Amino acid sequence: MSGESPSDAFDESQVVAYLKAHKDFFVTHEALLADITVPHATGTAVSLVERQVGVLRERNLELRERLERLLGVARENDMLFEKMRGLILGLLESASIADLAVALERELKARFASEFVSFLLFDVSGATGAAQSVHLEDAQEKIPALVKGRSAIAGQLRTEELTFLFGHEGRLVKSCAVVPVHHGRPLGLLAIGSTSTEHFKTSMDTLFIGFVGDVLARVLLPILNAPAARQSA
Repeated sequence: MSGESPSDAFDESQVVAYLKAHKDFFVTHEALLADITVPHATGTAVSLVERQVGVLRERNLELRERLERLLGVARENDMLFEKMRGLILGLLESASIADLAVALERELKARFASEFVSFLLFDVSGATGAAQSVHLEDAQEKIPALVKGRSAIAGQLRTEELTFLFGHEGRLVKSCAVVPVHHGRPLGLLAIGSTSTEHFKTSMDTLFIGFVGDVLARVLLPILNAPAARQSA
């Protein structure tokens, strides 16, 4: 190593370590910025200053795009909150099963553009109007997986399941979301259908629609425990 000069022994890692430890190096040696060149994708060489400006411009553009995406999500969440607020308030104002079913169908179709809404109640004699009463035993026999489930699901169902949920309209439903209405025991099912196979997917988030099922159960139980005259009012 007798022919190696001190400058040769000063390897790149030491240079990098030194610059990291002295971040103001180019402040006191500003003239070097114009002399240092960095290869560019176009094949030309640009000064370090130009390269830094380009990198900062790219980062700024990326940050702006991320901010726009976040703002878009925030706007969507605001709209969803307002829709959910109107739906929940409509349900809370219901004093009978008929009122509850009407409010549910009205709000889902008006606020969420739902094409098909089915509200099935298990063994409830006062189910009238938009709600339908079915025997729990029949549901357990024909749609057992949907009755046993405790979480909302979305996607495509079998023809017999769609027929049980939506009746004759089941042939028009290509995808749907099914929400168990459960409070200590299975009370019923809420099904929302679409003519599009892409509207309800198995990968979609069912948090909000599951929340609707929770609210329905808590509104429905006091109505079911009330005198029969109130249920059919």
